Amino acid sequence: MTLGWLPRAAILLVAPLLSVMAAAQGGAPPAGQLNIPDNVAFVGKQDPSIRKATAIVNGEVITGSDIDHRLALVLASNRIELPPEELGRYRAQILRNLIDETLQIQAAAQEEISVEPREVDQYYERFAQSFQQTPANFSAYLRSIGSSERSMKRQIRGELSWQRLQRRWIEPFVTVGEDEVNAMIARMTASRGTAEYRVAEIYLSATPETAAEVQANALRISEQIRAGANFQAVARQFSEATTAAVGGDLGWIRAEQLPDELAAVVRQMPVGAVSQPIPLPGGYSIVFLIDNRQILVADPRDALLSLIQIAIVSPPGTTEAQGQAIVQRLGAGTRSMGGCGRAREVAQTLGAEVVENDQVRVRDLPPLLQQMLLDLSVGQATPPFGSIERISVLVLCGRDDPEVAADPTFEQVYNRITEERVGRRAMHYLRDLRRDAVVDYR
Repeated sequence: MTLGWLPRAAILLVAPLLSVMAAAQGGAPPAGQLNIPDNVAFVGKQDPSIRKATAIVNGEVITGSDIDHRLALVLASNRIELPPEELGRYRAQILRNLIDETLQIQAAAQEEISVEPREVDQYYERFAQSFQQTPANFSAYLRSIGSSERSMKRQIRGELSWQRLQRRWIEPFVTVGEDEVNAMIARMTASRGTAEYRVAEIYLSATPETAAEVQANALRISEQIRAGANFQAVARQFSEATTAAVGGDLGWIRAEQLPDELAAVVRQMPVGAVSQPIPLPGGYSIVFLIDNRQILVADPRDALLSLIQIAIVSPPGTTEAQGQAIVQRLGAGTRSMGGCGRAREVAQTLGAEVVENDQVRVRDLPPLLQQMLLDLSVGQATPPFGSIERISVLVLCGRDDPEVAADPTFEQVYNRITEERVGRRAMHYLRDLRRDAVVDYR
């Protein structure tokens, strides 16, 4: 359950937001971070000072401004604009999330679990620094999109409070027997070579009376994700599953571990696909197939690549014809480059940017690039990709193939089973908090 120095949910929500901020400010990515779009396309031819109560949760006020600030963060991180009829639904969901967040903070405080302001400030500062931003610059950007430093810090506080509460009152009471771990290892070993899937899920509960409305809402969410909204950020805000805090990520699982309805869909999905709403007993799920692999079999996509990205940023007002000329010039220059040793020289001739990274795992790249790079020889480059505004190529400078897959260790399996059980108990605990809460809607 250790999350390092930054809550996972904050990473999942704000990482896409920071890429938007970098683009808006015209800044370059952090050193060594390749600037590759998720959807690779190859190219050739209200007043924040207003504090009206929206809900009072066990005496603690959630204001309309709280909802506005969180909504602005979600919209910016997903790069979407909502029609007026959709805003009400999003605001209602965000209010439910803020109520849960408030209950989690209150439950931690009741058990004398505190999160000091300096801790929240440290997390906030480290997050900003990881993207080469000062806290002041990051706060200014949040204000510019209609959000606030206060809203982000409240979310960090909620995550830390809930994690510490789980560590104190849930984890110690979760038991995993040695025989269970050994049985799981035996099953995994027996399943060597069979398919395993990395799946993320958004789950929306429904009753017979609300089924039609929930299905329609799930369909809208699915369409927004297909149109470019970030799945993890949407899951963080709207999913009712225990995995919402980590962007809906279920981790690596076999199809048999999923409900039959989901398993049938996942087996047929290509990597990177998002499903239509899938009816389940008690609700609807939207699934995102992040990746797949064979159990305990070395996957070429686990190879580490040494890459150079050469990119030309077109000046404002560049026409389609001018963009095509840039594409031809970049492609010709990299084809005749003669290897990575002349990359900087060629880039300087082309007026291009250069980013080097020798720790790029193939499976972390967009699906369209993965097999292409595996098929390249050292010194070769991909075709140009991107948009007229920014056209890039990747040059392969080295490749370290993965070692033969090792059998799972006792500790790895133990931790996996423990985390799953803690997650289930945490969801039951949150349901109890909701049931016992006194919530006054205004």
